[in-house]
Amino acid sequence: MRIAVYCSAKDAIPEEYLRLGDALGQWIGENGHALVYGGATGGLMSRTSDAAKRAGAHVIGVIPPRIKAAGRLATNCDYLIEVNNMSERKQRMRDEADSIVCLPGSYGTLDEMLDATSSAIVGEHHKPVYVLNYKGFYEPLKQQIALMQSLQFIPQEEHYKPIFVDTLEDLYRELMN
Repeated sequence: MRIAVYCSAKDAIPEEYLRLGDALGQWIGENGHALVYGGATGGLMSRTSDAAKRAGAHVIGVIPPRIKAAGRLATNCDYLIEVNNMSERKQRMRDEADSIVCLPGSYGTLDEMLDATSSAIVGEHHKPVYVLNYKGFYEPLKQQIALMQSLQFIPQEEHYKPIFVDTLEDLYRELMN
């Protein structure tokens, strides 16, 4: 399975979050999966891709020129896909993946997560989007979704929605289903 991982590229985040990347990357490699990620260095991106590579995963990076020009091109990719911009990066990562995992992150991670979700809602793909709600990181987002449902902006019975999990073990079980 090719697993796209959306996550933070910031180094100055708590170490316990960085260790999530280590554990997920190792699991991806040890279980014979491939990693699809943003092809850049920093934070959870580096930790996940480095651990996946060490554990034997095929690592696919997708990177636009602005990130490459900033000197943030990762050197651990088995296959590097260069795209024109961030919008193409999201599309290509989604196209390359069988499943999508969202670790904690910032605006870019939220953008990727919501883009993957909304594109699935309109039928552009049928890939699951798993969101690791580690230590309640995404609780405010879950509350926002509940509010949108209560006001009927989102149907009560969604035909597609992100799958929130609280632990890496829960995530691994979901990925193996």
